[in-house]
Amino acid sequence: MRTLKTSEAAAVLNVSPNTLRAWERRFGYPKPQRSPGKHRLYTHGEVAALRDALHEGLSISSAVSRAREALSADTSVLVGALSSFELDRADIAMEAALALRSVERSVEEVLLPSMHDIGQRHGYDSAPWAFAAQWATDWLQRAQRLAPPPLRPAAVLIGDATHDELDVDALAMRALQLFSVRAGARMLVLPVGGVAGLAEVLAAFGPQAVVIAGDTAGDDQVARWAYGVRSAAGALPVTLFRRGSRTDSARTTARVLPDSPGDAHRVLLQMLDGRPRAMTSAAELSLANDERRRVGA
Repeated sequence: MRTLKTSEAAAVLNVSPNTLRAWERRFGYPKPQRSPGKHRLYTHGEVAALRDALHEGLSISSAVSRAREALSADTSVLVGALSSFELDRADIAMEAALALRSVERSVEEVLLPSMHDIGQRHGYDSAPWAFAAQWATDWLQRAQRLAPPPLRPAAVLIGDATHDELDVDALAMRALQLFSVRAGARMLVLPVGGVAGLAEVLAAFGPQAVVIAGDTAGDDQVARWAYGVRSAAGALPVTLFRRGSRTDSARTTARVLPDSPGDAHRVLLQMLDGRPRAMTSAAELSLANDERRRVGA
């Protein structure tokens, strides 16, 4: 994906950098990424779409709307490909999205909305949803395999509390995993139903935080798994992702991550960057204490 610095994007649009930043503040478009040095980087595709709209003589507000419409067409193409069960065309649709956006924005603005559309049209227990969900899971896993090696010392354990790979929350969890890996963190996903052998796995992985993701597994099962994690790895910060309808005791003390995978991964990494490993999580202790009382420890 090609990106432009502020001066380069302004030159493409034939405006000053100040005008470009003013449009960004007023309209939220074009929406920049940030370089490691915190400098703005604009996606060439967004800037080009805005340039083409302005060349039609439109006002800036109308040009922004036109540019957004042009970009949103990728979602329609992906929905059409998956609804027609054409895997190759679905892959091509995502390649087109990646030409205009980062991986993260392609997932959040094209892949996940398309999946939501298919789920709403056909039902989340339908064969078309299963077909699309399997493709999306495979695409996210392929994207993760292409991610650069981890650069951060952070290691995050995800407790998978979803139903299965066809669970809509499972796709969000995989997107969170992908975004965090691309940001340089090490990630490990383990099902909350598996307690045996945790000590050996966690001794090798060395997690610094725990995310409990998904809404299907019951409170007792999650508490039992969390107790096993604490016994093996010590007191770790615990966060909840996409566990909105649960009423477990951890909800009053654990940090709840945003439902958006992009927002969730940013909050998670900020928490890891600013929090030492040895700090105790009240949520994790609450889960562990619940489990101790249950088993009579």
